[in-house]
Amino acid sequence: MTNALMSIQIIPSVPKGENVYDYVDEAIAVIEEANVTYEVSPLATTMEGDIGELLAVVQNVNERMKALRASNVISQIKILYQPAGVAMDTLTEKYK
Repeated sequence: MTNALMSIQIIPSVPKGENVYDYVDEAIAVIEEANVTYEVSPLATTMEGDIGELLAVVQNVNERMKALRASNVISQIKILYQPAGVAMDTLTEKYK
């Protein structure tokens, strides 16, 4: 059941000369591989799913950053947890 929405913004510390956007692209690829519903926006990516599953995605994103040689990663996350269920569309439908 989809009981959580989570937005994540990552700020990796990348090796000198490397493009931080390449790391962001890799983070989004990890989210896509997780097979969760997600939406990329200019400042963060919002995911929809089970809270445990989404927290595992955050861990996987951080592990991918480590594998790419980021010396550290700031992961800013926001979580909306509704045990009865929640979906991105229900929160934004009046704006579309």
